[in-house]
Order: sequence, then structure tokens, then C-alpha cells
Amino acid sequence: MGTVLLASTTGQLPDDPSWFRAVNAFARSTGWLHAPVTAYAKYGVVLFALLLLWGWWAARGAGDLEMMAEALWAPVGTLVAVAVNQPIVNAMHEARPYTALPHVLVLVSRSGDYSFPSDHAVMAGAVTAGLFLVSFRIGLVSLVAALAMASARVYVGAHFPGDVITGLAVGAAVALAGFVLCRRLLVWSVESLARTPLRPLLTTAPEAVGAPSAKVTS
Repeated sequence: MGTVLLASTTGQLPDDPSWFRAVNAFARSTGWLHAPVTAYAKYGVVLFALLLLWGWWAARGAGDLEMMAEALWAPVGTLVAVAVNQPIVNAMHEARPYTALPHVLVLVSRSGDYSFPSDHAVMAGAVTAGLFLVSFRIGLVSLVAALAMASARVYVGAHFPGDVITGLAVGAAVALAGFVLCRRLLVWSVESLARTPLRPLLTTAPEAVGAPSAKVTS
């Protein structure tokens, strides 16, 4: 996590292999961390799914339909961000560290795809940006998880530091830009759904007396 934080504060993308080698040397000297960090690097996406559920639950309990629109956008924006990242990855053609550098420690299965930007970091950045829209507290928890994911992907030898820094930025930018563009449609859609039998999934607040209900006409 220190590498990610340092790059964030200095504004420099640590693409230089020496940064990666420093992290890789640290990984070699901390065998006791291999199992937990590798598990998080591979399966940490489950934590982000749980954070998205937390965001939905918080929005539902708040009885705020605009907040619910933000909560529902968070997973959608994440999928959009990961999709947007695919042509970027294919265009950049950056080799994985274990392909570009000899004799590096690799703790995960070697992938045949390209390295820059990191899909895992894009996902983490998008989830975090989306959850900050919903709740500052949930967003902070997600931010810690995102920095840990970015650092873990470098630790296990799957990415250069610059891959994950850029991935976090791409994910956050796409999620936030998408919400700005779609906000009115999202809020309108949630307000419309709140007048249907799906309302209990969106809010715990009772429907206002005299509020128009959605009707199906033939």
C-alpha cells in the first residue's frame, strides 16, 4: 500500500521497473504474507461486492431515492469502467512484469493478457468512486480496500505499480463521469420504480398518500 500512497501524493506513476523490483524484494522477504495477500489479490473482488451491497442497504434504509440511484449506479458504473478499460489494455500492449523482467517472484497464475491498466484496480477504483457518492463512510472503507487491492496486485507480481495507479484513476474517472451524464435518467428511473411493487427494494419509507402509482395500460 505504501507504493500506491507515495505515487498518489507525488503525482508520479512508478513505471520504472526498480519500483516493482523493490516491492518484489519485499515480497521475497515476507513469506508469512504470501497466503493472505495472494488470497486477497485473487478473491478480494468478493469484498467489493459486499461493499456494494452495503451501499444499497444504506440507501434503502435512508429512504432517499437519489441516494438509491447512486447506490444502483455504483455496480453499473463498475461494469462500464471495466468494459472501457479493455480497449485501453489492448492498445497499450504492456507486458506483465513476469514477462518483461527475469527472475521475479510470482505468487499467482501467469496470465496471457496485457498489464496496463490493471482490471482489478479499475474495478476497485470504480466501486470506490461510486460508493463515495452514496456515503462518505462507506467510500472510505472501500478506499482502504482499493489501495490494498492495488498493492496486493503488485506484491504478487501480477502488475507494475503504474498499472494499478492508472487503473484506480481510470475506474474512478469513468464511474464519476458516467454518473454525471446519467444522473437525471437514473433518478427518474428509481423514482418511477418506487411507484411499483419494487418499492420495498428501493426504500423503507412509506409511499406518500396520494402519490401517483405506475399503471400498466394495454
